[in-house]
Order: sequence, then C-alpha cells, then structure tokens
Amino acid sequence: MLLSKGQNIALPVDVERIDVLIGWPERDIEVDASALLLGQDKRVRDDADFVFYNQPESPDGAVSFLGSSVTEEGRQARLSINLLAVPVEVHSVVLAGSVSSGTFGALGKLSLHIVDAAGGSLAEYLTADADTESAFVFGEVYRRDGAWKVRAVGQGWDSGLSGLATDFGVTVEDEPEVVEAPASEAVTPVAEAVPSPAAPVKAGVRTAKRPVRKPKPITFTQAESDSWQPARLFSVFGIGAGEEQERRTTSALISTMQAVRPFARAICARLGAPVGAFEGYIEVQYEAGEAKVIPDAVLKVSRGARQWTGLLECKTGAGRLKKEQLESYLDVARRRKYDVVVSLSNDIPAGPGELPVQVDRRKLTKVALRHLSWAEVAHEARMLLAHSDLDDPLQVWVLAEFLRYLDHPRSGAAEFVDMGRHWVTVRDSVTAGTLRAGDQKALAVADTWVALSRHLALRLTAELGVEVKHVLARKHRADPASRAAAVAERLAADGSFEAVLRIPETAGDLTVVADIRTNKVRCRTTVAAPDEGTATRRVTWLTKQLADAPAQLRVEAVFAERGGETCETLETLRAEPKALVDGRAAEIVSFTLEQSFPMGSKRSGTAASFIASVTAATDSFYGTVMQPLREWVGAAPRQVEVE
Repeated sequence: MLLSKGQNIALPVDVERIDVLIGWPERDIEVDASALLLGQDKRVRDDADFVFYNQPESPDGAVSFLGSSVTEEGRQARLSINLLAVPVEVHSVVLAGSVSSGTFGALGKLSLHIVDAAGGSLAEYLTADADTESAFVFGEVYRRDGAWKVRAVGQGWDSGLSGLATDFGVTVEDEPEVVEAPASEAVTPVAEAVPSPAAPVKAGVRTAKRPVRKPKPITFTQAESDSWQPARLFSVFGIGAGEEQERRTTSALISTMQAVRPFARAICARLGAPVGAFEGYIEVQYEAGEAKVIPDAVLKVSRGARQWTGLLECKTGAGRLKKEQLESYLDVARRRKYDVVVSLSNDIPAGPGELPVQVDRRKLTKVALRHLSWAEVAHEARMLLAHSDLDDPLQVWVLAEFLRYLDHPRSGAAEFVDMGRHWVTVRDSVTAGTLRAGDQKALAVADTWVALSRHLALRLTAELGVEVKHVLARKHRADPASRAAAVAERLAADGSFEAVLRIPETAGDLTVVADIRTNKVRCRTTVAAPDEGTATRRVTWLTKQLADAPAQLRVEAVFAERGGETCETLETLRAEPKALVDGRAAEIVSFTLEQSFPMGSKRSGTAASFIASVTAATDSFYGTVMQPLREWVGAAPRQVEVE
C-alpha cells in the first residue's frame, strides 16, 4: 500500500520479520540507513538502541543495519527487523537515513519500502519534500494494541546523524579518532574485534565514519623467469565430473567468505543477513523422515545472542535448480527455524529479486527464498578489490585468488553464456517472419534477453567501479509478465532486442540493439550539442573528442527545426566538418553516435555466439566512443569592468 505523509497501516499478524528499504535515485551520494529503538517516552533506553553503520545491530539482535546496494531505480540502504525479538519495553522503531555530505534535497525522490521475508510489499512511502536536511526520518514501526503498524513520517534534521541521534536521547562522542597502523598485517579475518582491557572506554556513540587504510597488495619478486608461476590458492587442476566441480567451487566460495570478512558481509547482505561473524559448513546432513536432505552448505552469521542461518544450494556449469529440491530445503529450514534458503547458479533472473525456479509460496510464510548468480558473486569480489576499504593485504590476495578461480572455465561459475533451449527456434522464426508475440518460446527468450541486459550492467559496474543501471519502464520493473510481453512484441514486429544502460558521469545513455534480421549489433548514444557557437564549431567540438573512435562511426545531427537531421561517417567529418551542417541555418541541438558490429548467432559458447557478440560490442563502443565523451561546459561568465 502506498502511504501519504502521516498515514499508517497495520502489518499482517502473521508477519514476523520485515526488511526496510530506503531508496534514492542519485548514485553519487551515499545514504546511510539507521534505526532507533524507542521506549514509551520517545527516547532510546541507552546508546545501544541506536543501530547504524558503526553499531550495526541492537543488543537483542532485533534490528540490523545491512548496508546499501544498487537497484534498478538507483541505490537503496537496508535494515532488517525481527518483530518477535523486539523487547516489550520498545514501543517504536524509528527508521531514518543520513548523508555525510550534501543534503536530501539534492537527491530528488526518496522512498521507504517495507517488505516481508518473501520480498512481498507491505507498505511504501514516496516523498520529494526534503530540502536542506542531512538526516531524515522516513517512518516508524510501532506497537498499538498488541499489533505492529507502520507510519510514514517525513521529517528532517539539518544537524545530520549526530543531531538526530541526540534528539532521541543518544549520547554522541565525535572527537577525532586516531588510527595507528597495526604492528602486523596478518590478522584473523573472522575474529570479532576485542578492545584491550587497558584501553580507555569513551562515553557515547561515535557517528563519524572511521578512516580506513588501503593495503599494499602482495607481490612476487624473486622469480628467475616470467614462466615461473606462484602457487594458486584454489587450483583448477584435477577437477573431474560436474559433482566434483560443484563441491570444489562451493568450498572455494565458503572458505573465501570466512577469510575475507567484508566479502562475507557483501554476499550475506544480499541475503538479508545481519552484520556479524560468518561461518560456513559444507554438505550438512538433515533428517527428513526416512530420507536425508543434504544442502551444499549451511551459512551462519552471529552477533551477540542473534544467530542467522541459511541453507545454500549451488549449481555450476549447466546444472539446473530443481523445484522439489528447494522445497525440501524450505521444509527443513522451517522446522529448524532457519531464516532463508539460497539458490546459487549461473542463472541470472530477468529482474532483481526474481527467482529462476518458482516454488509453492505457502512454504515462504516462515522462510525466505533468495537467489544469487555466480556473476553477482564475481561482481561483489571485483567491486571489493577495486573500490572497497579492504585493509589487509592477505585478504586482498585471497579474494583475488578466488576471483581468478571463478574466471577459469573449469570452475563452472560461468558468466552469462547461454540464451536457452528456445533460442535457435526463435531466431529462425524471426528470420522467416513467422514469430508471433504470444509465442511461449518468444516470451522465454525475452526473459533471457533482459537477464543478459542485467549481466551487461553488472560487468560494466565491476569494471568501471560505478553502479551501471539497466533502465526499464517502471511498469516493467514491477511486472515481469508485462516486461516479457513487451520485449517479445518488439522481437516479433521488427526482429530486434533493445537494452538501455545508464552509466554515471557519461554524456548519454548507452543503447544496445541486437537486430536478428540484419545480423548486426548496433550501439548508440545521444549527447547534447553545445548551446553556443556555429553549427560547424559544434561538429568540431564533437570530433575532437572522438580522436580514437572508429572511422565508420555514424554521426547524426539533430537540428532545432522539425525534421532536421543529417548523418555522415566520422571519417568524412574529420576531413570536412561542414558536411554534417549541409548548409542549414538552424542550430544543432544534439548528436547521436552509432556503430554496427557483426552479430553471432549461436546459442552459447564464447566464440561466434550471440551473447559474446553483444558483450564485445558493448565493451568496444563504451571504450572507444563513450568513455572519452564529455558534456559541453560553457565558459564561465566574465566580470564587467566598471570605470
């Protein structure tokens, strides 16, 4: 239900756990979620009732801060609340967010979304009322007559997170923190930090973010020849059948999560786990009547008295997840009061939060079912290595070794390489002109195309270190059936797929069109022209930025007059910029750049396949055309000299 400011709604009586999602569209600004557990006097009982990035869980384990992640609409920060574990003396949980720089007014539309353990929407609040505030209370979850309710609040603080916390009774201590380099870089990665008995204990909570140190990576310098290779932590040699491959890759994942705690946090946060000490166990046996149920791994996260447990089912290579198997794990998890069942495979669902296998939803009332792809696991590893706060060189090496293992074909943790069993039939029907939008095979291939589009966004995110967004219409983000129907309808009408990728700090969106009828992949972007100077100067401004772009790049100019477009190759414009102007007096308002690439037709594989050709075209066009492009910035206004 969509709430207006001040409105409240009762949560269903059978809901025991909820996730709180705070969303915003601007990816360059980080919003940190926080929660305050308040008594009847609207104040915290003590400082431990303040849950945020420096204190990520309440002492009773009822409320947890799970960090932030990218979404189709921007970014979101996540909190988790176990309603059954909230102490009786806590009357409400205030749901807030804060920014360390900038204001909420610069973020545009903000959202608060309450979902149940199965991902079902319970309540949503949207607002664009924020202005100069640097901390914002989005809503609260509160008790009323023995039941839980949600209220949309929408109140801001100009004094930031520390000011908000102080107003609710938290004692804040934000003196500068001195961070000394440890005597030894070798630390036990899974151990909880234990303060020294001799260390003075400061009163109050520190809201400032702790500084971090970047480590020096481990290097090997004593080899006598370039042919010498260091020993690998995860070896691909000796991998035999698929079952052995699955065991080894699962074990590599779990052991890396145990050794590299930030990596474990990143993976577990996707599964709704709290921040805490991680442990993993391989192939644990459970009794299920006269049979045994053996998940590939059991995941445990503990912090204080709180313990979170997940059962993991992994598939590698072409292995497929099975409905019956997942449902048997859900039954075990429900009986043992575990939190989640996780499926991990090479399947990339068409939309975030969607599942590659549908199960009986009645089994999800007490236990959540979540899915991860191996591509997302690799994405988290790449992001941590390139853009994180890892401060232990040993952890950096372990994570790099794990990523090297995943990238090897023998690991079975393949990237997106298969268009599915209906691809050849649908491709041939498009060529023959016999495909119809309602064909079930076309709908299946349509979902696969959207999954490929998400894969392209993930790859670019990991490579560039910025969150690349696959742009979808709002109605298609919430309705997978409508989304697949729209993709299939276009495929039947003109034989093409289209994906739009939004990359921060670029001059325009990257549009990828795969045209089956012409066997071409077309990549294009549109950039606004300078708003000053002659048309020829505007063309010259563009060509100077495209010094390394291919000569056959097509450049289209859109003029202010209706129907005014001209198009030439970059090779022509380098020699004669006026060729694009064509004697027109109207000003150029934008340029569209497009390049065609050969399209592979095979269903799968790394050579001559459809997926490989789309991926290569996207990478090439971004690197040679989009990366050097910058939006026009006019000259600063000049001061007028007064005599």
